[in-house]
Amino acid sequence: MKNMPDSVRLELESPFHLPEWAVDHYAATGHVKLKAVLSTAAIEWMDTTITEEVKRLNTQRLPMEERDTYGKAFLQIMNIWTQSEPVREIVFSKRLASIASALMKVDGVRLYHDQALYKEPRGGQTPWHADQYYWPLEGDKTVTVWIPLQATPLAMGPLEFSEGSDALLEGRSLKISDESQHVIDDMLKKSRLRHKIEPFDLGEISFHKGWLYHRAGANTTDTMRKVMTMIYMDKDIRLKQPENPNQENDWNTWCPGAKVGEVVSTALNPIIYEN
Repeated sequence: MKNMPDSVRLELESPFHLPEWAVDHYAATGHVKLKAVLSTAAIEWMDTTITEEVKRLNTQRLPMEERDTYGKAFLQIMNIWTQSEPVREIVFSKRLASIASALMKVDGVRLYHDQALYKEPRGGQTPWHADQYYWPLEGDKTVTVWIPLQATPLAMGPLEFSEGSDALLEGRSLKISDESQHVIDDMLKKSRLRHKIEPFDLGEISFHKGWLYHRAGANTTDTMRKVMTMIYMDKDIRLKQPENPNQENDWNTWCPGAKVGEVVSTALNPIIYEN
């Protein structure tokens, strides 16, 4: 892999002007989409770099018809930054982390982990869920940035959001599954919260709160839907006692050595940005 071009490195490290409306929209709805955060050159570099690592690290070999709903939803490769210096440069982008910090109104953010989410051609839906079900973290100062590595029309399965659903408590005990799709979908219909789904332009990215309910449709095209994500958390967030086996696993996997009640400051959770 070639070195990152200086122009892309400068872009990823440079501030992005975050308008006040975006901060207000994030606070009110639990998510925000921002256009032209990344240039075509930056997206193309990220696509080439991350896709190479996804191909190298992917272990999914089952045919689509033999997978469960989760397995049909996407190929999932996590913490690529620990295995690839070029990806590390992307994941440690101060431009992206500073946006996360501003949206959460915190003094800085740590990395929880990164993950590539590649929805294969004819790949299935991603059921309704809230990411923070998986995270043994106190409080709600968590956010995921969702970065499509291509323009993403509705046929490819972009993210869908239930606006304001981060305030709901029902359904928080459900992992991604057929059950979460059924139960949460029924709950959200009854809540009458606004359902937001739009295509993503090239360079457009989104941020959503850890407890916001969201999903993605199937990829009905013949092209891979390639997405890179990073999960950020308040730099002062503390580990909580896990409430389910998935949180126990996350503790051991993404923040090993962290102690309940203390700041999650392990070697795998570096501070990416401080004001």
